[in-house]
Amino acid sequence: MNIKGLDYNTQRKKLLMPEYGREIQKMIDHAVSLTDRRQRQECAMTIVKLMEAKVPQLKENEDYEQTLWDHLYLMSQKQLDIDWPFDVSGAEKIHDKPKPMQLPKEGIALRHYGRLVEELLDKLKTMPAGEERDALTYFTANQMKRDLATWGHGSADDEKVANDIARYTDGVIQIDLNSFTFEKVVVSEENRRTKRKK
Repeated sequence: MNIKGLDYNTQRKKLLMPEYGREIQKMIDHAVSLTDRRQRQECAMTIVKLMEAKVPQLKENEDYEQTLWDHLYLMSQKQLDIDWPFDVSGAEKIHDKPKPMQLPKEGIALRHYGRLVEELLDKLKTMPAGEERDALTYFTANQMKRDLATWGHGSADDEKVANDIARYTDGVIQIDLNSFTFEKVVVSEENRRTKRKK
């Protein structure tokens, strides 16, 4: 639909940094078009003050002034000819995308328990019997029960956890459910709603 006099954002030029808004971009475009260098400089200083007011959370960073000038440089398409109070040669680094994270080389066999529990179970296999192993068994079993309750894989009952510990430690760790006490696991209301949707 094309209505005379209405200007939709979808019809406008895409903003390089939308957080500052279209009005700031128009001011920067105006500053670039000025022929007098002194006027351009004054205009740039005013624009940076407005940018600071528009995005106040930048003040939380130590080098927020440098960031503002870098943003001005980029938004002007590097066309603004002024005496820059900061070195803006590294401004383009702002738009560099981080390198993709490397995934673990081997897959996680027990996805619902996660890598940490996998590592704990491997450690339990090799530990000598004693208080330290008992404490780690207690911690691991309770973590497994929390994970089952959180991710909803099967039931989060004590017997399942005891069976899984025995299976994944190759029978080294056997939990006696008559004497072992689990911590109480509370499933959040949000988690219950998610399960119902599935």
